[in-house]
Amino acid sequence: MNPKKIVTVIGARPQFIKASAVSSLLAESGLLREVLVHTGQHFDANMSDVFFAELGMAPPAYHCAIHGGHHGAMTGAMLAETERILLEEKPDAVLVYGDTNSTLAGCLAAVKLHIPVAHVEAGLRSLNMRSPEEVNRMLTDRVSRWLFTPTEGADAHLAREGAASGQIHRVGDVMFDVALRHGARVHPGDGLLGRLRQTRGVRPGEYCLATIHRAENTDDPARLATIVEALTRLARDVQVVLPLHPRTRAVLAAQGRLDALEQALVLVEPQGYLTMVQLEKYAALIATDSGGVQKEAFFYRVPCVTLRDETEWQELVESGWNRLAPPADAAQVLAAFRASLGSIGKNIAPYGTGDAAARIVRQLAQDLQ
Repeated sequence: MNPKKIVTVIGARPQFIKASAVSSLLAESGLLREVLVHTGQHFDANMSDVFFAELGMAPPAYHCAIHGGHHGAMTGAMLAETERILLEEKPDAVLVYGDTNSTLAGCLAAVKLHIPVAHVEAGLRSLNMRSPEEVNRMLTDRVSRWLFTPTEGADAHLAREGAASGQIHRVGDVMFDVALRHGARVHPGDGLLGRLRQTRGVRPGEYCLATIHRAENTDDPARLATIVEALTRLARDVQVVLPLHPRTRAVLAAQGRLDALEQALVLVEPQGYLTMVQLEKYAALIATDSGGVQKEAFFYRVPCVTLRDETEWQELVESGWNRLAPPADAAQVLAAFRASLGSIGKNIAPYGTGDAAARIVRQLAQDLQ
């Protein structure tokens, strides 16, 4: 029996992480054959290439090198190129992850060609329709055949929106699969953290890891100024390590804030997956606007402050592992940082048992035969 062909469309760091767990099992299945398409949404080598190497993924069959520009232009270019690839490959299904422009482009290209779509991380909702990610995930869910959900709450969102019960498959979170696989590979004395201890006195368990990249923060001068002030004030109490996203660095430089921030914080370049795992695992606190980093903080049982108005991972807020701190007032954000230091949330296990990828591959193999 010839294996069924699946085209997987990815383009951003969180998708590389999620896909790594599923892609390895697709390759082992014998029933399914994957063709990997990288849109190029994250194009910097530190944001893209290193992830494939560290996660043990084969290089993409297609690299579209599409990045930059406004949402419509980027998504449109991805849509056109993905459609060309799908017409050439003629897959039996298309697999997409998360909520990026790459997700939506892959989904729309497939649906227009009547190719069934599988959406991993379906059903998440922030209920903020001004967020491009919310629009992307809702549209993708609406037209996908397989809705692979990470949590009970995601199931409930989809049911309220009219998804058929046979479409919804609660598999757990593939990022938990990856955390279990790779978390044991890092140690506090090695790599970047070992060097930072020698050069900057950064000690495991005694620093805050911060990440800032979402457009709602980087493109809003007031919000970014609030975050910078709060982190700078926190750095008087505990060292703050900030891997600086290229977009954030450019904005800070344009605003004349970069030099002062370099004096107050420990700024480093964007890091590969394993280094980020190391920084997350041994932090005393994580401050982020990333959806994926919120969950990774929980996986390593590190308290987290989310620099947004809402989160898709409400269960982490309700259980005390995460605090929302909308960046409107620096004093309030700083208070959230200080309250989170040393805190411990409830003992919950909302993301499955670490076999989400196996469940996804098994369901696809069964339905495509």
